[in-house]
Amino acid sequence: MRLTGTRLTNTRLLDGVRAKVLAALGTTAVLGAAGLVACSGGEDEPGRVGVAKVASTLGPGEGVLNLVTLPGYIENGGNDPRVDWVTPFEERTGCKIGWKVVTTPHEMADLMRDGGRHYDGVAAPPEVAGRLIAENQVVPVNTDLVDGYKKLEPTLRGLLERDDRYFGVPYVWGSNLLVHDARSVLQPSSWAALFDPDQARRYSGELVMRDSPLSIAEAALYLKGAEPDLDVADPYSLTPEQLAAAGRVLKEQRPHVAEYWELPADAVSAFAAGGAVLGQAWPYHVDVLNRASQPVRGAVPAEGVTGWMDAWMISSRAQHPNCMYQWLQWTASADVQQQVAEWTGVAPANPQACSGDRLRPGFCSAYRVGDRDYLESVIFAHTPRADCGRKPGEDAEEKPGEAKCTSYADWTRTWIESTKL
Repeated sequence: MRLTGTRLTNTRLLDGVRAKVLAALGTTAVLGAAGLVACSGGEDEPGRVGVAKVASTLGPGEGVLNLVTLPGYIENGGNDPRVDWVTPFEERTGCKIGWKVVTTPHEMADLMRDGGRHYDGVAAPPEVAGRLIAENQVVPVNTDLVDGYKKLEPTLRGLLERDDRYFGVPYVWGSNLLVHDARSVLQPSSWAALFDPDQARRYSGELVMRDSPLSIAEAALYLKGAEPDLDVADPYSLTPEQLAAAGRVLKEQRPHVAEYWELPADAVSAFAAGGAVLGQAWPYHVDVLNRASQPVRGAVPAEGVTGWMDAWMISSRAQHPNCMYQWLQWTASADVQQQVAEWTGVAPANPQACSGDRLRPGFCSAYRVGDRDYLESVIFAHTPRADCGRKPGEDAEEKPGEAKCTSYADWTRTWIESTKL
C-alpha cells in the first residue's frame, strides 16, 4: 500500500547522498529494496485459543519444507551470492526449502488461514502472530527440541509464551525511536515533539511516520503524558475512547507529515535529502545514515519506546514437522543470526551473533543487541484485541464494568481514517 504525502523534490542532493548511503549499506541494502512492510487491512476478531499438541520427539527429515516469510528473511544466494543460509541447511539436512514471500501482514495471515494450503511454518510479525495463535493456525513449540533456544534473549522468548507453552522461536527484533536531524532539531525528550500540534507545526512538511496501524501506539504513548485522564496503560490495548483520541492526534498531525514510509529506504531517503528532520524510525535508519555521514540521531522519549519481534511459528497443518524443527534450530544459531541481521538490518534474537568478529564493529551497539536493560524497557507490540488481553492468544476475564478494548480491525480503520482519508 503506497501512501500519499509531500514528494521530496531535492533530487540532486538526494542522488549524491543516496550514493553515500548505498555505499554504507553494504548487504543491508535488501531492507531498503524489499522492506519489512507493516501495512495491513482489517481483520475479523480472532477466536479463542484451543488446546494444541506439542511435538515430543523428532524423526528423520521429510525432505521438504514449505514456509511463508517477509522479504529478506530467507536467502539462498539469489539476491547476492555471498548471502545464503538456505543452501547449507539443505545440504546438511536434506530438507529442500520452498517459500512464499509476502509483502503485507494481511497477505501472510490469509495464506496461513487457507485450509487448502499446507505451509509448515511462518516468520510472523506481532500483528500476525497473535491472530494465528488465537485462531489455532499454529501449534506450540517444544523448545527442548530446538538446540540453542535458551541462548535467545529471555525477554523475546517470553513474548509468545502462553500458559507455559511457547508458540514461536524469536528470529529478529527492533524498536521504534524518535529520530531527528541534529542540525535542525534539538534532542527531543518526548513523543510530544512529533504529536503535539504546536510542536508538529514547527516542522511542518518535514515529519515522517511509519505506515502501519501499529503506529497508533506511539500516539497512545504521547497521550499517556499529555492526557493522563485517558488512563492509557498498555499502548496496544486501547479502549474505544483512547483509540478515538489517538486517531484525533494522528489526524491533526497529518498535514505536517512529509512521508508515511512503508519501505525503510523511503525514510532513509527522506532524511538524507533534508526533506525530513523528525520522525518515527528504527535503529536501522540511524545506523545507515550515520555511516553515510548524516547527523541523524535516535532518541528514547520519556514515555518509552515500542518495539517488535518477528518469530518462526509452526503451522497447525504442517506436513513436514521434522524439517521445520531442524529449520528452527538452524535459524536460532549464532552464524545464521549474524547473516540475517547483517542482510536485513535488524537486531538478532541470539546475542551470540555479536561474539567474536561475526558482525562488523559498531553494529551490535547501534542495534542494542545484548542490552538487557534496554530490552526490558521496550514495550513490545502485540495484536490489539477487543478482550484487552495483554498478550495475543491469552484469555482475559471480563470484569463487571470493565472497559472493553479495540481490535486490530478497529485500529486499521482508525489508521486509514486518520492518515489517508
